[in-house]
Parts: sequence; C-alpha cells; structure tokens
Amino acid sequence: MSAKGSARPRLLFVSPRYLFPLDEGGKIRTANTLRGMKGGRFEIHLAAPLPPGRRDEAELAGICDRFVSWPAPQVSRARRLAALLDPLPIGVAADRSAAGRAVVERAFAERPDVLVADFPHSAVLLPQALTVPCVMFTHNVEAEIFERHAAHAKGFWQPVWRDQARKMRRFERDTLRRFTRVIAVSARDAAALREQFGLARVDAIDTGVDLDFLAYTPPPAAPVDGGIVAFTGTMSARANVDGVQFLMDEIWPRVLRARPKAEAAIIGRDPPESLQRAARERGYAWRFTGFVDDVRPHVRAAHLSVIPLRVGSGTRIKAFESMALGRPVVSTTVGVEGLAVAPGQHLLAADDAEGFAAAVLRLLDEPALGTRLASAARALLQERFSWSQVAAQFEAVCAAAMETPAEEG
Repeated sequence: MSAKGSARPRLLFVSPRYLFPLDEGGKIRTANTLRGMKGGRFEIHLAAPLPPGRRDEAELAGICDRFVSWPAPQVSRARRLAALLDPLPIGVAADRSAAGRAVVERAFAERPDVLVADFPHSAVLLPQALTVPCVMFTHNVEAEIFERHAAHAKGFWQPVWRDQARKMRRFERDTLRRFTRVIAVSARDAAALREQFGLARVDAIDTGVDLDFLAYTPPPAAPVDGGIVAFTGTMSARANVDGVQFLMDEIWPRVLRARPKAEAAIIGRDPPESLQRAARERGYAWRFTGFVDDVRPHVRAAHLSVIPLRVGSGTRIKAFESMALGRPVVSTTVGVEGLAVAPGQHLLAADDAEGFAAAVLRLLDEPALGTRLASAARALLQERFSWSQVAAQFEAVCAAAMETPAEEG
C-alpha cells in the first residue's frame, strides 16, 4: 500500500520534458506508455517542467493521476554555448533547474513506492540519495548518439562532439548504476548497456504504435516521372538535420536523374532555414511543413517514407508510424535499429547514397512491391506492437523493481 493509504502503490514519474504536444519520439513513447498504464497497477504521479501558457488538462488526466510542475527553463543559445565548458554534457546541463529539483524533492519526500526517471538527463532533478526502488527509462544509448555525430562531423565540430561523447559516456555510466533497474527500448540497446556500463538489471521493452489512430491505407501508385517521398521528424534535432542533409546532398540527385519531377515532404517543426534555402537554390520540389497538428494526411499524400539517418540510438517511432499508415519505407540501418523488422520483408534498407536512391526508385517503379511491404509491416505491428502491450511490459518492470532487495538495487 502506498504511503498515502491508496489501494495502489504510488509511482513517481520524473520527466525533464513536458510531454505535449506529442511531436518527438521520446514524448510519444513516454506519453503512450503512461496512458496504457493509467488506471492499472499504479497510482501515477507525473513531475515535469511546464512551458509558459501550457496546461493540457484533458491530456494530462489521460496519462497520470496527479501532475506537479515547475517553470520550464528557457535555454538560450548563449547558455548552450557556455555549457560546452560544463563537466556535464550540454543537454544534461541545460536541464538543470533549482525549481525543478525542489518540486521533485517534495514529491520524493512523500515516499513513493517506486520512482521512474525518464531519460538519464532527469537525474539532475533527483535527490542524491535514491532511497526507494527506482527505474531508469532510457530511450537511447545516449553516448552512442554523440559518438556517431563525431564520426560524421568535420572541422571544428569533430573535437566538440568527441568531448561531448566523453562527458556523456561518463555521466550515463555513473547515472544508470544508481538505479534498481534500467529499461531499454530494444534488446539491442539492453545488450549494449549491459556490456558498456556493466549493468546487471536491464529490461528491454518494445516500441509501440497507435494502430487505431494510424489507420492503414494502401500506398498509391506514383506518376511515371515523379512521386512524393516523405520524411517525418523534429527538425530541431541534429540527427534529423544530418539525415535530411544526406538525403539532399547525396541521395536526391540520384533520384532526380530517373524521376525529374520527384518531390519530397519534410514533415516536422523547426526546419532550419539553411536547409530550406539550399532546397530552393537547387530547384528541388521540396516542401518543409514546419509543425503540424496531425502527420497523417501529410504521410498519406506520399508514395513512400524515407529514414536516411546516420546518427541516433534507441528506436525510431517514425518507422512504425509510416508502416502503420501503409507507406512503404526505405531506411538506413540506424533508422530501424532495434526494431524487429526485416529488410526485404517489411521495408527496403541501404546505408550508402547509391543503394538508398536505388531503393527509393524501386518502390516508385514497382507499386506492387510497395503494397506487399506495407501490408506485411502493418500485419507485424498488429500482431506485436500495440501501446497496451508495451505499457504492460513497462508496468511489469516497475513491479519487479519494488520486489528487488535493497542490497541488490
């Protein structure tokens, strides 16, 4: 029984991000997992920063029983640049908040039965002594992201990314070792965390998708000299910018040689002006949507989806969303890393520009192949990857953490 006498144990969930709108993969995963757990084994208390003007009462009521907050910190460019000299990785340093730590400490003083931290970044908001069973929800192997950026960076940015990778690897190792259990979003990530950080208790959960919201429609046939390719993702994320730059610089010229009227839709908030300007100057028929309330009509207007990512970790929800909507996918290995999908059966995959362009053209040329891949992918999602199944997995790990002896945590 929880400290307040509730019939259900109390779970304190601490997030360094406000979860709405659901415009990033991590927020989508967290919110849908909590939604699936709401009303189940735990009474859920959510602590997160609240941006100015936001108070999504109905949405919050759907994912937690109680919400406590602090003002979301305003992180300026100057503050981020100054954080390069901080001993913590830049993103972690930016999440520090005295107000946030005070709110979390008050909630922690009420003695929850289990604490869940969302992303390693949230550790800067937690008490130093974690005296209740605690679970870390990792959405990525964070250090890998920085290391992959360093591998593709040039000039001044390469040593910057290497330094950030070194800081993140140390912070991630020290942080994860404080927790009773660690949740990874794929078996691949779980194995990497065990091996790289010496963690004994890492549990893998699946990546889910809202199959009711993302209704399947068959992919349309493309016109003979064109076709629309869609990419979805928050365009303030460096990994997405790098992927779209790869698409623009190396893949797209090869596509245009065969299909000169091909178009691309880049769907996601905050696209850099430099990318938009480069597309205009090259005469590309590219459309940058910026933020959209609903990605579905934009993806359904396309003939296929692409995930040309070279940087990242964890799993990309965008892959499952396109598959659920019935659009065949072309992806790099990184783009579908950790997902239980098979190239040639559920999607086409290539890591080099020539192979990626060839796969895009093949799907535009062979509508029957696109339909077969899309249909097989949707069937796989229906069989295994609903959010209710993922929430049950997550809830089971939290329950197991409560039963782990203190000396073994």
